[in-house]
Amino acid sequence: MSRKQPFFGSGYERFRAFFGKGAIPGAPQPSAQHVVATETADPVQSEFENAFALHQQGKLDEAEALYRAVLRVQPMHADTLHLLGVVQAQRQNLTEAATLIERSIEANPANAAAHSNYGNVLKGLRRNEDALASYDRALALNPDLTEALNNRGVVLGYLGRHEAALASYELALAINRDYVDALFNQGTSLAALNRHRDALLSFERALALKPTSTELLSHCGSALVALDRYDEALASFERVLTINPNHAEALSNCGGVLGALGKHEEALACYDCALAIEPCYLVALLKRAATLMALRRYKEALDSCDRALAINPDAIEAWFNRGFALTELTQYANALVSYDKVLLIRPDFAEALHNRAMVLTRVRRYEEALTGYDKAIAVRPEYAEAHSNRGAALMSLNRYSEAVASINRAIAFNPNYPEALCNLGVAQGELKRYEEALVSYDRALEIRPGFLDALSNRGGIFRKLGLHERAVQDYSRLLELDPEYEHAAGNKCYSNLWVCNWRQYDADQTRLFEAVRDGKRAGFPFQIVVMSDSGADQLKYAQTYAALKYPAATAALWTGDRYRHDRIRIAYLSADFHAHATAYLMAELFEKHDKSRFDVSAWSFGPEANDEMRERLKESFEQFNNVRSESDLAVATLLRTREIDIAIDLKGYTERCRPAIFAHRPAPIQVNYLGYPGTMGADYMDYIIGDANVIPAGSEPSYAEKVVRLPDTYQVNDSKRVISERAPGRADVGLPQSGFVFCCFNNNYKITPGVFDIWMRLLKRVEGSVLWLLADNPAASRNLRAEAESRGVAPDRLVFAKRMSLSDHLARHRLADLFLDTLPCNAHTTASDALWGGLPVLTCRGNAFAGRVAASLLSAIGLPELITENSADYEALALKLATTPVMLNELKAKLARNRATHPLFDIDRFRRHIESAYVTMYERYQRGEPPQSFTVEPVQSQDAE
Repeated sequence: MSRKQPFFGSGYERFRAFFGKGAIPGAPQPSAQHVVATETADPVQSEFENAFALHQQGKLDEAEALYRAVLRVQPMHADTLHLLGVVQAQRQNLTEAATLIERSIEANPANAAAHSNYGNVLKGLRRNEDALASYDRALALNPDLTEALNNRGVVLGYLGRHEAALASYELALAINRDYVDALFNQGTSLAALNRHRDALLSFERALALKPTSTELLSHCGSALVALDRYDEALASFERVLTINPNHAEALSNCGGVLGALGKHEEALACYDCALAIEPCYLVALLKRAATLMALRRYKEALDSCDRALAINPDAIEAWFNRGFALTELTQYANALVSYDKVLLIRPDFAEALHNRAMVLTRVRRYEEALTGYDKAIAVRPEYAEAHSNRGAALMSLNRYSEAVASINRAIAFNPNYPEALCNLGVAQGELKRYEEALVSYDRALEIRPGFLDALSNRGGIFRKLGLHERAVQDYSRLLELDPEYEHAAGNKCYSNLWVCNWRQYDADQTRLFEAVRDGKRAGFPFQIVVMSDSGADQLKYAQTYAALKYPAATAALWTGDRYRHDRIRIAYLSADFHAHATAYLMAELFEKHDKSRFDVSAWSFGPEANDEMRERLKESFEQFNNVRSESDLAVATLLRTREIDIAIDLKGYTERCRPAIFAHRPAPIQVNYLGYPGTMGADYMDYIIGDANVIPAGSEPSYAEKVVRLPDTYQVNDSKRVISERAPGRADVGLPQSGFVFCCFNNNYKITPGVFDIWMRLLKRVEGSVLWLLADNPAASRNLRAEAESRGVAPDRLVFAKRMSLSDHLARHRLADLFLDTLPCNAHTTASDALWGGLPVLTCRGNAFAGRVAASLLSAIGLPELITENSADYEALALKLATTPVMLNELKAKLARNRATHPLFDIDRFRRHIESAYVTMYERYQRGEPPQSFTVEPVQSQDAE
């Protein structure tokens, strides 16, 4: 956010008046002879000269009395009228002064000094154009009147005509090159034109003539600041303090320089000293507030702003900085009030329009934020920061192409703007323009090598490209620069898991989970689910994440209405309505839902897809809504308008998730199901659907949602998954012609050192055996082979399977003998694929949801004997199965029989159970009862419904 820059120096031009202490330039200067002659010849002149002498001595009361005595005798005595006007001007009686000098000019139009002093009075009355005309008349009479030239320049400066002012000062200096006031004012006009180097030369010339002038020293310091010569500026302000230790302005300016040097504590001490001298010093209070904000001491900054406002309720800088401090304190409503006050005083204050829009972005009022950015840009079209942040707001509305255009405008105005380049990278990444995103992040990091956000985001792009080792480099650097940078610890661990780099596994895991337990933003919730076997840790982190990233909206869209429809309205929300694991599992359920009882709709915010699965899904729903380009609030509003009874989130905290839709509370019942194996930690999610295996009795405290247990398994399965008839041979997939094939097609990130140790011991003990793994990325394959070799296993005993179509993938399971599961994160869809393909799965039951999924599937297929409770039993049973062919063949035969008779692949049975769960949720809501955990009773047949 923008803030006002520190204020240095007094910022005013010196106005050299004719009236002041001592001699009065331009007034009649009678010669000695004239004085002697008039002493006897003219009593009025004698009285005038006596008044003039008193005036020169600064005795204004006595001088005024004599001037008035002269005027009683000669009412139109021009010199007396002129100088009595000067006296009134000195007393700040400017209206009377103007009247007197006007009469003097009427009596003697040829008096250049009177015209000049009349200009001074008009300037004091803020009649600047009239004052300028008066100086011009004076100079027409006397072109060498330096004071008139100087003061004319000052008025031109007030009118913003600094080039003309400079010409006036140059004429004065041509007459008197040592005219300090003209040199001073020349410097201030040059500074106003941002010609700070020339301004400094003018101030230094004046200072050479008047070396102890604190005012000149202050302005020299200000010019040096503008030239970024901070050490010299500080020395200049310190010279002021040597002359006058109680010079509050110099103390304040020292603070400004120290702040610019990053010495904020020292700067704060300077402001406090200045305020001890002048408690109502507004500028120091404002600068103190800005310094406290730089120190992130926002509550104290707020107090400083309030003290400033007590002095001047219309101090716009105080309202502006107050808005900034309140924003950082997350007091967004009050921040908006402060910015509104700024804009009431100055409607075209671009920075306030911009910062107000940023607050609106924080509270997710993105459309209003866009309007605010547009207003700021209308005031200042080249406002790069507004263009960039406008792009960020567009991204929040999922309008990524527009965001790219807006951010590119920011970069056009400021090519070296790292934040804009970082924003551009985010938008390009969302559009899957990954190579372009890398270029944007690289450019941002060239400009600012320690740019944390760019490092983090570039790491994310490397991960999307499968370049996990490059991602680890960025995350490691990020942690060096900021050990607590949000999500960095989790991202590093997770990226290392993708490439099976376990060199710092224990240390990184320890650091990550210490941060989780301390309530820090250490990673993304899915990473914690994958790496943690603790439901308590998962809940704590999900709550931390939800509160910070997806807090409940201030105003819920659904406010307690009870809809009355002929059918229960169910909305499934996902980014995965295409060829994706979730769709492969759920497609048949969508087709088989009882449409006489349920109005079922899809709400897709994933990528555009034209694959067979997308077409199949479109046919299965009564309504298929593509809301990819809609904002979270817009989607939530559509759900509320549609009067959806039950909204089901199939994403949780996985890639392309949009929990913010649910944060707006669009539906009376909101459910977390299937896509995310854990709690979302958000109060606005009412239920999580599981079963007695994945969420056993007594584990409810690890879930923010109420638990719904289905009778067999929580995981739906499509019984239409086609297994290719093209049966590959071992040689076709790189397997040896003989020998036992252990298999695990889980993603590489699920493999942990402890599980791999067991697998390697099995390979050593089962002669001729191999381990068949998924070829996820070259680095993982390389590292796993190295890990095998370090454990005394030949690297070529690891065989890697390339990705292929689902039907071919299912067919190749026939070549394996036993699927070995992982922990703490089990096989999920991968396990049901193996079982559907006829391959037994051996698992070890964990403590949290993700580590108990395979146990749920095995129970539902009638193979509980393949569930072990600890790693020793897991290893022993794997060895026994690998060395006892009869036992393994019996299990395979049992699996083949059970596939058609047991619940796992009985889609009708599953459909009845989950629909029963929906009905129970709905009936509780219709009765006005809050969500409550419950278990669905088994429904055996259609007739039993």
